[in-house]
Amino acid sequence: MKITEGIYMLEISANVIGMQSVINPSLIWDGLSALLVDAGFPGQLNQLRKAVEEEGVPFNSLRRIVLTHQDIDHIGSAAAIVKELKGDCEVLSHEAESAFIEGRRKPVKIAQLEENLEHLDKHLKILHEKMSEGFRLSAVHVDKTLADGDELPYCGGITVLHTPGHTPGHICLYSEKQKLLIAGDMFAVSEGQLFPSKLSANLDPSESLKSMEKLMEYDIEQVICYHGGLYSGKVNKRIEELVRSINSKNE
Repeated sequence: MKITEGIYMLEISANVIGMQSVINPSLIWDGLSALLVDAGFPGQLNQLRKAVEEEGVPFNSLRRIVLTHQDIDHIGSAAAIVKELKGDCEVLSHEAESAFIEGRRKPVKIAQLEENLEHLDKHLKILHEKMSEGFRLSAVHVDKTLADGDELPYCGGITVLHTPGHTPGHICLYSEKQKLLIAGDMFAVSEGQLFPSKLSANLDPSESLKSMEKLMEYDIEQVICYHGGLYSGKVNKRIEELVRSINSKNE
């Protein structure tokens, strides 16, 4: 789905432990090379290829994969894509995420589950097993690390925004020219409305709040959320409402 000039939102169906869902990686294309933002679950190479090519973008034009953070539904097929493209595609992430993505450190969601492993219910124990195996098979080398304020040479400049909270090195990507935010898991869309990620999914809720406050400084008219898809309208006003609501609950 074309969102604006050079920026597309993909729709990839997924079945997670019997539950159907849709994830929304983003595709940025300058007519010569393409950048994929997040890489789905393990085993979704062919779905990603089909979605990219349906937008009229050759799959072998992918030269970069930017991973917004370390979660398995974001890094899952990155290694398979790199292998398929014979190494002509580099992987980028925030420096605080690289050790987790490369498998040198235990992912934060796995560590959280293991803190209380013996008391988890059957569903969560199965989730832990699936995630652990998925991470083991999905580790991928990070070719370049990103920092807050870095600019990627697409669509007049795509700015990297470090937005920790969900994970330590979570990032969003912002196009000033298009007034568009690729939000990763910073936000989600449900029933047409923009919400922050669930509190239980955020490693550090206080950092997540600070990241939302940071985003209020940018002129945003559209948000692509990995979970829920596109949100358009008075985005800055909505983020301000969310921040105000969270602050009132914390008082």
